[in-house]
Amino acid sequence: MSIINLQDKNLYYVGGIVRDELLGKKSFDIDLTYVGDAIAYAKTIPDAEILQVNEPFGTVRIKLAGKEIDIASTRCETYPQKGHLPEVQNIGCSLKDDILRRDFTINALAKSTLTGEIVDYTTGLKDIKNKTLRVLHDNSFIDDPTRIVRGLKFMARFGFKYDEHTKQLQKEYLKNINYDMSYKRLKKELEETFNLNNLKAFDKFVYDGIYNLIAPQDFILPKVDIEEMVKQYKPECVWIIYVGLLPDISPLPLTKNEKKIVDEYNAIKDKNLNSDELIYQTFCNLSLESILMYAATKDIIPTKRYLDHLIKIKLEITGNDLKELEITPSDKYQECFSYILKQKLKNPKLDKAGEIELAKEFFGLI
Repeated sequence: MSIINLQDKNLYYVGGIVRDELLGKKSFDIDLTYVGDAIAYAKTIPDAEILQVNEPFGTVRIKLAGKEIDIASTRCETYPQKGHLPEVQNIGCSLKDDILRRDFTINALAKSTLTGEIVDYTTGLKDIKNKTLRVLHDNSFIDDPTRIVRGLKFMARFGFKYDEHTKQLQKEYLKNINYDMSYKRLKKELEETFNLNNLKAFDKFVYDGIYNLIAPQDFILPKVDIEEMVKQYKPECVWIIYVGLLPDISPLPLTKNEKKIVDEYNAIKDKNLNSDELIYQTFCNLSLESILMYAATKDIIPTKRYLDHLIKIKLEITGNDLKELEITPSDKYQECFSYILKQKLKNPKLDKAGEIELAKEFFGLI
């Protein structure tokens, strides 16, 4: 691994980048830890430009040889308020103390930038080999319940499984959830997990009751293969198609667009769409995500009918065309368009001239 041109006896790659190299996978993040004061160290690097410093966390961002690099000081953390952000303590602690604050053993590995030696204070190397997810201590989920969703993400990405003790710790926590938690952090993990579009992860999310982390509620798995629908139709906001199916996700800090998708789905989820006209009128102004959510829990047939065929049907006639026919603007305009659309759904080859003739027919001009 030669991601950067920095070498120092106190500088280590840590976490995901080491794990991913051992798994032969591309890493999303480059995490560097300096045993000691990373900020002071950064100031000694020749030609490095200091871009950002976070004194309370002992982190620094530098620019070197055209690359932006984040370096963190080794540190300890405590959770005085369970489920929320930890408090940083003892910046510049030993590498071992820094490593042992992490979530799973597979993420508790370090690799020297100087020698390439891998440092394993837990069972990380063994667990990677055996495809095992193991927390570092019994209070791991109590300190940070979002680790439960993070574990689900690693299962989806790597095909790993919990060891029996970690599985029991999760089961016990989910029986007595502390809802005073950081929902912003929970949402971030949910996004990363379900943007992977892995149906097995969603099955486990529901079967193990992990979804109750959001709010206590009842939910049954939909019978439709969401993963295949997402692959076929390629929506932008994948995660909400999964999580938005739950009865209550109100604690999550949704964006305006995410809330719109969920509201659209809730407005149509119980509708029976038994005609092309009703299908078109229901779906034509909705997001792709809410339409796929309807398919997942209610009926895939009208969804496929719309997305594969009806969505291509558009009226060419406009209000200006009706004005040119000397028809005074009124509520009748919309009734006319609905009448023409109904005919075009039966005959998609109908062109603009044909639509105008239908408009004349509707207003009794022929």
